[in-house]
Amino acid sequence: MNSIIFTAAARILVALLFVFSLFMLLRGHHLPGGGFIGGLIGAVSFIVYSLARGPAEARQALRMSPEAIAAIGLGIALLSGMVSFFMGDPLFTGQWYWVGGDSYETAAFSINSVLIFDVGVYLVVLGGILSLTYAFEEET
Repeated sequence: MNSIIFTAAARILVALLFVFSLFMLLRGHHLPGGGFIGGLIGAVSFIVYSLARGPAEARQALRMSPEAIAAIGLGIALLSGMVSFFMGDPLFTGQWYWVGGDSYETAAFSINSVLIFDVGVYLVVLGGILSLTYAFEEET
């Protein structure tokens, strides 16, 4: 697309969409949201960039192939599920590690396997949608 207005607006829109996708990812295990919807919104941000600048520049901005991003995300999701297995619980049971305390009320923050799983899902959805989209755009 050769619209100067769309190209200029896409820079701002891409940044806003990507930050919003990270917001949706991080709030997902307490409120509605999570890795899937965050990954979709993140993919939309790169799709807007691709429409404004072309798929070749969008691939350069991504800095990794979408297939590699999806594979890394799948590995992260699987490893987060294995954490519970090594702790003696069934696979994909949520595990919480409290930092600075011993419960939700007293801890400064928590590291949990649910958020790590959501990050993996985020990367799988982002990579999968972008690989499909870029394949369609490069075909035409």
